[in-house]
Formats: sequence, C-alpha cells, structure tokens
Amino acid sequence: MTQTIIVVGGQWGDEGKGKIVDFLAEKADVVIRYAGGNNAGHTVVVGEKKFKFHLIPSGIVHEDKLNVIGNGVVVDPEVLVSEIENLERMGFKIDERRLIISSSAHTILPKHREEDNPKKDAHAKKIGTTGRGIGPCYRDKIARTGMRISEFVESS
Repeated sequence: MTQTIIVVGGQWGDEGKGKIVDFLAEKADVVIRYAGGNNAGHTVVVGEKKFKFHLIPSGIVHEDKLNVIGNGVVVDPEVLVSEIENLERMGFKIDERRLIISSSAHTILPKHREEDNPKKDAHAKKIGTTGRGIGPCYRDKIARTGMRISEFVESS
C-alpha cells in the first residue's frame, strides 16, 4: 500500500518543516514542495556536507528521489538557477528525472522584489517582509495577472 505523508506548518514561519522533510525524504520516492517561495531557508546535512536550500525541495540531495516544485510555489528564476548551479558544482546531476517544475507555478519578477522592498515602502516594513517579492507575486497570481513558468519556456 502506498503511503503519503504531508508536512504542513501552522505557524507561518520557521518551525522546522525543512528538517522534518529532510528526515522523511530518505524513505520517500517523491518530495514535493507545494507552496511558498524562497523567503525561508533550510539546511540539510548529509554525512559531513551541508546544503542550504530556499526553493528546491531538500530531497534533491538523495540521488534516487524525484523532486517537484508545484504550481502553488512562487519561483524566483535567479534563486532557482543559483541553487541548481550550486548543486551541480557539488557534483549533483540535476535533470528532469530528478527535478520537475510545474509550468503553472508563478514567477517572481523584478517588479515584485522592487515593490516588496521594506526600505522603500512603509507598509512592507510594517508587515515584516523579507523583501523577496513573494507577497506581490501571490497577489498577482490571485488577480490572474501574474506570469507563469510556462510563459518563459519554449515549446518543443
């Protein structure tokens, strides 16, 4: 029988979800990130190596796992490329057998980061934003004015 385990945080912040997912990932076939953005980070330790992630699911450090970034995640392309490049420098092969990104995931654009800058916006400062554009990107997603990953990928 197939078992599905879902890790959900109830405190809107740093509550250790990443550590739990890392622990469970060893026995999982698929590790899925279903929501959120690159505002929070988590550190994964495998042997003596430390890996820091903000966007890519932590199961990526396990060679035989499929990792999925779902359509509820808002993706910052710069962060995504940086994390992939860092993993490849460490010897990990990242391809479509190990990482799938939903074409329906919304994309954080420079305008979202600019709008979310707490140094320029008193409201942003009050709500304690990380300034990474996540809130404005979700707003555009809900308003159906945002851009999805599919709009940046060529059809084959």
